[in-house]
Amino acid sequence: MLTITDLKKAYGRYHALNGLSMTIKDGALYGFVGPNGAGKTTTIKILAGLLSADSGQVILDGVDARRERQALKGMIGYVPDTFGVYADLKVWEYMEFFSACYGLEGLIARKRCEVLLEQVGLEDRMDQYVDGLSRGMKQRLCLARALIHDPALLVMDEPSSGLDPKTRKEFKELLQELNGEGKTILISSHVLTELDQMCTDIGIIDQGRMVLSGSMGEIMARVERSDPLQIMVYQNMDQAMAILRSHSLVGSIAIKENCLSVEFTGDHQDEALLLQQLIDADVLVRGFFRKQGSLESLFMQITDHEDKEVLLYEGKPGL
Repeated sequence: MLTITDLKKAYGRYHALNGLSMTIKDGALYGFVGPNGAGKTTTIKILAGLLSADSGQVILDGVDARRERQALKGMIGYVPDTFGVYADLKVWEYMEFFSACYGLEGLIARKRCEVLLEQVGLEDRMDQYVDGLSRGMKQRLCLARALIHDPALLVMDEPSSGLDPKTRKEFKELLQELNGEGKTILISSHVLTELDQMCTDIGIIDQGRMVLSGSMGEIMARVERSDPLQIMVYQNMDQAMAILRSHSLVGSIAIKENCLSVEFTGDHQDEALLLQQLIDADVLVRGFFRKQGSLESLFMQITDHEDKEVLLYEGKPGL
């Protein structure tokens, strides 16, 4: 299990990580998402031992990253957002070179390389130069290289970036296969539609802090009620506001372009009853709907810092 506690890292006055805490359980396929500059790559580089944190704690299976950085490197497989391949080597030479870096040589190394290349679908490319591989094949090769020492945690930074849809789908299936075999994987990605289809857990980071994390079941339950009700009132706005302010399931109420945006924690029946209540009070409603939630819409709500609405009322549902 990976546990990160109060991790901090600053570059001058800029705080890339500002007290990040997160936990990844064994066997998880953890989606690590956030806007550009949120601190994802800094976190990943600290995990990979390429960067030192200013403070905080990183512990993987009992190993303290700050005290035992070399030991931690042997427990993590790292696939960066750039290939980092050696173009003048053949595929088998590339794999054997990195095998030697982890102390694997001879027949043991060759067998390990053959198994991994077959697993990533490159067994028929062993004599091909790395420079001649497609982008997707290079990414598969990087994945095979990261698995040479059978790491406890596989860390991947934007692994599907730049891949075509077919190759991206194949790569996603490969990661799911590895996870199904028990491999713990942390994957940073901007392709949220892929993450909600394959991950077991999600963590959303913003401004160097974890703002939302949990299992996919927990996150999708949050998604279902993340989007506010959109109520367009044609007439009798004052009466509509009075009803909404007094309603036990209404939180904040904001207005944007004459449309009320209402934080509402009720289910479909509660929505129907609210609409009936508005109509019975002679409020003319010309629009009443809740947009279908998605991981992407939840992400945008959490990480969007622009003031696009005028807050009219801020309450706490259920109080």
